[in-house]
Amino acid sequence: MKTAGDLEEAFKAIVRARPGALQVMGDRLFLHNRQRIVDFATKQHLPAVAVHPELVEAGGLFSFGPSYPGMHRRAAYFVDRILKGIKPADLPVERPTKFEFVINLKTAKALGLTIPQSLLQRADQVIE
Repeated sequence: MKTAGDLEEAFKAIVRARPGALQVMGDRLFLHNRQRIVDFATKQHLPAVAVHPELVEAGGLFSFGPSYPGMHRRAAYFVDRILKGIKPADLPVERPTKFEFVINLKTAKALGLTIPQSLLQRADQVIE
């Protein structure tokens, strides 16, 4: 998928496939079109799960992914090092160290789902 216009064809393919849920990958195209995607998932009665918590704020069911604010802070550290003369090739490659789990209870209720207490206790944020 390259443009927002490609979403319509994807939506048609999803309707034909009749999946039990919708996984939204961590792509900027999907992030920027989150409301359109969540509206589609809601209309199709599909639980939408994602990497970006913004999709959950827009009405998706839950997200689990790296803490983007944490990654941005870490990127600033590397930019600072580079501006101070360190060669980029001399800097280590790092993986995210903090992950966030966000659940939207309002969406769960609308889908007729009960989220177990054990999951709610593990969530970093619960949207009611």
